[in-house]
Amino acid sequence: MKITNMQLNLVEMDLKTPFVTSLGSVTTRQGIIVAVHDESGQKGYGEAVAFSAPWYTEETVDTCLYMIKEHLAPLILNQTFTHPHEVFSVMASVRKNPMAKASIDMAVWDLYAKLLQKPLYEVIGGTRKEVLAGIAAGAATIEGLIDQIKIAAEDGYRRIKVKIAPGKDADRILAIRESFPDIAILADANSSYSGDPKALLELDGLGLQMIEQPLGQDDLVDHAALQQNLSTPICLDESIHSLDAAKSAIALKSCQIINIKIGRVGGLTEAIRIHDLCQQHGIGVWCGGMLEFGVSRAHNIALATLEGFSIPGDISSSARYWHQDITTPDVKVKNGKVMPFQGEGIGVSINEKRLKEVTIHLEVIK
Repeated sequence: MKITNMQLNLVEMDLKTPFVTSLGSVTTRQGIIVAVHDESGQKGYGEAVAFSAPWYTEETVDTCLYMIKEHLAPLILNQTFTHPHEVFSVMASVRKNPMAKASIDMAVWDLYAKLLQKPLYEVIGGTRKEVLAGIAAGAATIEGLIDQIKIAAEDGYRRIKVKIAPGKDADRILAIRESFPDIAILADANSSYSGDPKALLELDGLGLQMIEQPLGQDDLVDHAALQQNLSTPICLDESIHSLDAAKSAIALKSCQIINIKIGRVGGLTEAIRIHDLCQQHGIGVWCGGMLEFGVSRAHNIALATLEGFSIPGDISSSARYWHQDITTPDVKVKNGKVMPFQGEGIGVSINEKRLKEVTIHLEVIK
């Protein structure tokens, strides 16, 4: 592979309904679609999944755009690589900035699979013929949550991730459990209990599948202490930004489950390594979502075909979030499952007309 140029489409789309977490509400989503061009004319696609403001991690759409243009693209343009691992290693000379790096890593993996004329999931060793799907429900009121979950249940979803925060937790879980007794419930705290972790003990008897990221992203020691006092498994999200972070969490016994997000950990290369590590240590994994567009959603499906992904992930239908996505075919969930795309690479095509409609800034780097 010789990467001759890179196209960056800064896109913006309105969500069908606002997505509410303890960290804020998202109504409009921006992101960067990255296309890497090989000298043969083939293209691979990735997506920078940072948000417009640094409320989830320190990265933003603007910082990703800058890092890709000024620091990462110059490292790989007009260079020849035999495997995506080599691109990942070259980008390691730039510290942190995992979401910016992930967008390129993803695009190179898509390109690599297309050059091999194989689906990406086969190239990375995926064995699952069906990917288990769940949804994340975030609404300002209990009534709004129930309405979201009702629609999801009718669509066949069997795992619901509920956003919680101090004062907005047990009552929500109990209301959902009463209305949907057979649905698995994951409570996502987004680090909102750092000041009062004892409040989490009230949730321990509510039959939750797991509690995700209850404490601060750097609090691996505190998470370990909390896990000792909880029968409910702790799942780490923001804390796991690299393979080394996963090694530390496992050594400290900070969690029993890890949410793997390709963007958060720096790319598909690192995501696969974290999956393999968790397999070796008996740590459960599932594939998290970032309110993505179709490019990242397709990469998530490929990742979730790996053997360890036995827990339903945040891989929901495109139509749940977007009036029209930028890729075809749409991701569709049926009976709580998604079938891996069989086409070459990530298996979806870019709807160029739709991409042009939602692009607010375009750059080509050579």
